[in-house]
Amino acid sequence: MRKILFVLVAVAMLLSACGGAQPTATPTAAPTAAPTTAPAAVPTVAPTATPLPPGSIQINGAGATFPLPVYTEWAYAYQYVDPSVVINYQGIGSGGGKKAIIDGTVDFAGSDSVLKDEEYQAGKDLQMYPILAGAVVVIYNINWAQPFPADAKIPTLVLDRQTLVDIYSAKITKWNDPAILALNPDLGGYLPDASITVVHRSDGSGTTEIFTKALSAFSPEWKTNVGAGASVQWPVDKAGNGVGSKGNQGVAAAVQNTPNSLGYVELSYAVSNKLAYAAMRNKAGKVVQADAASVQSAMADFAGAFDAKLTANIVDAPGEGSWPIVGYTYLILHTTSMEDCLKARKLLEYIRWSLTDQGAGKRAAELGYAVLPPAVRDNVLAKLGEVTCKGQPVLK
Repeated sequence: MRKILFVLVAVAMLLSACGGAQPTATPTAAPTAAPTTAPAAVPTVAPTATPLPPGSIQINGAGATFPLPVYTEWAYAYQYVDPSVVINYQGIGSGGGKKAIIDGTVDFAGSDSVLKDEEYQAGKDLQMYPILAGAVVVIYNINWAQPFPADAKIPTLVLDRQTLVDIYSAKITKWNDPAILALNPDLGGYLPDASITVVHRSDGSGTTEIFTKALSAFSPEWKTNVGAGASVQWPVDKAGNGVGSKGNQGVAAAVQNTPNSLGYVELSYAVSNKLAYAAMRNKAGKVVQADAASVQSAMADFAGAFDAKLTANIVDAPGEGSWPIVGYTYLILHTTSMEDCLKARKLLEYIRWSLTDQGAGKRAAELGYAVLPPAVRDNVLAKLGEVTCKGQPVLK
């Protein structure tokens, strides 16, 4: 399969060359990568033991699992763009990635949560760069009160902002609660008189930070009593109907194995693993599905919201087509202290390719991510242009 992909890419590049010179770091498309499911998190940031071909440059990254599916595919595809580069990204969580880049054990880190002031100080010359945005969705496993007709399509569960808060606050504890029934008239008679088991992450995670930032935006009471962060004290645990599981794979397994449960994972994980997930009534009162378009809409709503450090909170967007639980995923780089200037240039060329290549963007969208709007992307590219190695700009 890889040989066929290589031939197709080579032909495409030859045809492109006939029409005029093309920038070497910006090919017309990226081949679709082999993996079709979200890989499990890898618990170490050590480089792979496989010997590299002579002249190869291995670039090591680690961090957030939120973008792991697309980073895996991009790393595969980029071998056909620049065969001299091997991208090794390991999903160990946002906190692990931030620690690794501060400690200098990786070339870049991935994070869904922003650096704290003390982390900027410890890292000395760190900069965050938004690369994509993604949605967090609520997956569910309901034992319906009665079977659906054989030829019927089961309606998608709909939740709204306050109902979701009330479920995680243990104020709504039954699937046939009037608030859920009101949002799902097509499921009347099917939603069971059964307790809801509420699953959440047990480990600190950027996914939890995005989710709890959304709950805080939905509800002043949640913001005051629980708050937002990579880990929080969950009211459902105190109420006795909460279950903690590690990683997206743990949350998904808990929901799949527990009748009448729900939990939250990133959209790409739900898509890759064919998990049922709820639609949401957003801030504008419109029922929306989580997809690349609704994430793109949320980014556009907050296009001017970046702070001086190029970070932004984009939950609970006001647009009619916007998904309400959205967050950026960032790469973190050292901006002045990289010592291997060739590796630095290869790394920045890879990042530039991921931001500008149409094929890379298409595959990201298929996995449920949204590429940056032009105004945001241009800000990121300009910031990348400020990275130096031994006093000289890395990108020309």
